[in-house]
Amino acid sequence: MSNANTAFAGMDDRLDRLVNLDLGGRGVEHLYEAARARQGGALCGAAAEALAAIPVGATVVVTTGSVSRAWISPTIGENDGPAGAAAVVRALALSKRATCVVVAEETLLDGTAKILTSAGLSVLPYEQARIASGDGSLAVASTRSFPVTDAEAKAASAALLDEFKPALVFSTERVGRNADGIYCSMRGIDYGMGRARIDYLFDEALARGIPSVCVGDGGNEIGMGVVADAVRRHVKFGDARPEGGAGIGAVTGTDVLVTAACSNWGCYAILGALAARLKRPDLLHAPKMEEHLLRRGVDIGLINSVGNVVDADVDGIPLQTHVAMTDLISAVVRPALR
Repeated sequence: MSNANTAFAGMDDRLDRLVNLDLGGRGVEHLYEAARARQGGALCGAAAEALAAIPVGATVVVTTGSVSRAWISPTIGENDGPAGAAAVVRALALSKRATCVVVAEETLLDGTAKILTSAGLSVLPYEQARIASGDGSLAVASTRSFPVTDAEAKAASAALLDEFKPALVFSTERVGRNADGIYCSMRGIDYGMGRARIDYLFDEALARGIPSVCVGDGGNEIGMGVVADAVRRHVKFGDARPEGGAGIGAVTGTDVLVTAACSNWGCYAILGALAARLKRPDLLHAPKMEEHLLRRGVDIGLINSVGNVVDADVDGIPLQTHVAMTDLISAVVRPALR
């Protein structure tokens, strides 16, 4: 089922291998192997092809944001996800004049909008954003809250897709429910309280044949349903939660799954592959932008969910490593831009 352009096969392979280096030791390399076998080619290349196929002026629904300490407060978000999503939204605004609608919990929308603004985007109501993207006068995004109960989410999923008619739906670092309907942390904890049930939106998009791209690093994210067996076999608590029942693996599938050791990195690799295909070096996520967005996350209060603190490290990996990763991605892509 590969959609990758063979002209970029070598570059795509290098990007895949680079961002799936399992620095956290969580088993992502096994998830990558399973996703790669399913896709029949490079993951970031297939995702880039899906983004490249988006019509100019289209609407795209994007989601990210994890209510990382939901049992304490629905306002506590983590810093893996928002920066990657913002980079993708920026690239689609610049290359496709796309209007991206970023969907998350009401409790996380303010911080999400601030990250989008820090990435250079004007965050506007949807109708105003459509005007700006239509005439190319601004790089824009819009935001929309989503329900936190199953029943409301199912109805809202159909309504949202009817309203926006997106050309594609994109998720990064967004937790999906497991086989028991529980939203699990990587520690096997139920942290579904106050969490928007956006996985139902992706179920509905799949049922309608709307293209989807999902990025994840742990097995509990939307899209990981396509590698469910690998999650069960290779991820801690993938076979069962500590208190019993189904493991942490998300059941929702996707057309293209991109795995990475850190979900942000998966987004940046996709953008590298997209930049090469469109011959647009401005779509690359720059090291300065990476540092800027992660430090902005500190101002907003996003947490490093492995370190349990508010800082610019992500998933316990130091800030400097994330900045270096963006530089390495650019180095891999640069020859294809000549």
